[in-house]
Amino acid sequence: MDTTTIARPSILDLSRDALVAALKEMGEPAFRARQLWKAIYSDLAVSFEEISTLPVPLRARLAERFDPFPLEPRVKLRSKDRLVDKLLFRLPDGELIETVLMKYGEFGPARARRTVCISTQAGCALGCTFCATGQQGFRRHLSEGEIVGQVMHVARLVRADRARESAKIEDARPDVTNVVFMGMGEPLANYSHTMAAVAKLNDPEGLNIGARHMTISTVGLVPGILKLADEPFQVNLAVSLHAPDDATRSETMPVNRRYPIADLMDAVKRYIVKTNRRVTFEYVLLHGQNDYPQQAEALAKLLRGVLCHVNLIPVNRTEASYERPDNGRIGTFRDILNQAGIAATVRFEKGTDIDAGCGQLRARIISAPQGAQVSPGKQVKNASGE
Repeated sequence: MDTTTIARPSILDLSRDALVAALKEMGEPAFRARQLWKAIYSDLAVSFEEISTLPVPLRARLAERFDPFPLEPRVKLRSKDRLVDKLLFRLPDGELIETVLMKYGEFGPARARRTVCISTQAGCALGCTFCATGQQGFRRHLSEGEIVGQVMHVARLVRADRARESAKIEDARPDVTNVVFMGMGEPLANYSHTMAAVAKLNDPEGLNIGARHMTISTVGLVPGILKLADEPFQVNLAVSLHAPDDATRSETMPVNRRYPIADLMDAVKRYIVKTNRRVTFEYVLLHGQNDYPQQAEALAKLLRGVLCHVNLIPVNRTEASYERPDNGRIGTFRDILNQAGIAATVRFEKGTDIDAGCGQLRARIISAPQGAQVSPGKQVKNASGE
C-alpha cells in the first residue's frame, strides 16, 4: 500500500467540531465544513474528487491532508439465500476486521430491516472459548472512523444493489436500518471510540440512524454498563450471559472471574432503573455445556422480575469443540423460560455457508498459506470480493 496513504489521518476520525476547526485552519469558512460533512456521511462520497459542492483546489488540499476512507475491502461473500453479506476489510496497518449485513424481510413489507453487524476491535482480549474472535487474541482498538466506515461501506453497497435492481420508488427505507455492535471485539472495552461512532451514526445530517435502532453488546463489563446508563443516546444493551451460574460461565467466559454474575446482574438492574429500557440477554446454547433443563430453570430464576428478553443462539461451530444442541433440546430450553414468564426466542444463525459468525472468515484468511486464496469452508475464490 502507498505509504503516503498510511501517513495521512482519516477524515472519518474527526468529530463535527474538529472538522470545522480543520477547515478553519485551512482558511475555509464554516459552511465548507457543513458541505463536507454532508458529502461524507449523507452522500457517502468515496473520494474528495467527487464532492462537487467544494471548489476543486479545496478538494485537492483535502486529498493531500486526509485519507477519505481508512478501510480497504478485501473479501465480499454473499450467502446462497442472498440475505447475508460478509465483508473482510484491511486496515492501514494491515489488521483485518469483519462486517456483516443481514437482510430481514427484504422482499416483504415496510418493516423489513437491513442490519449491519460491526466490529469495534481487531481481535478480542476476552477469550470466550466458543467465539472465533476470542480464539485469535487482541490486536488493537478501532478508531471511530474505522467503526463508522464499516456502516458507510455497507450503505454504499446497498445503494448500488438497489440501483442495479431498479428499486421501487415506494421503497423509502434507509440504506441501513439497524446497527449492532456485535462483531469482532468488546465495544465497552473501546468505550470512547464506540460512543463517538454512535454519535456520528445518529447524526441527523449524516447517516441518521436512530439510537433505538442501535444495539451495543457486551460480555459483561460492569463499569461500562454503568457508564452507558448515563449516556444521552437511547441505544439498546445486549449482555452475553451464556450460563446461569458462575462455575459454568467461568468455564467459557474468563471475564466472569472478574465480574461474576451477581455483580453483572446488579449493574444490569441499575441500568434498567436509570434508563427504563429492556435488556437483551444473549445465550449461546452449547450441547452438554449450558443447555440442560435444570440450567434453563436456573436462568429463569436468575432473570425473574428483570425487564429483559433472552435470545437463545445455537452455537455457530468454530474451531472449538462445541456442538449445536438438537432442535428438541433447544425447544425444551426455550419453553421452560417462556413458561416461567421469561420472554425467550431462538435466533438461528444466518449466513453459516459464508462464515458469517464473527472472526471466522478472518481466521481462515490469517491461517492460510502465504499467497493462498481462502473461501468459507474451503477456499476464497477472489480476494477482491468478486
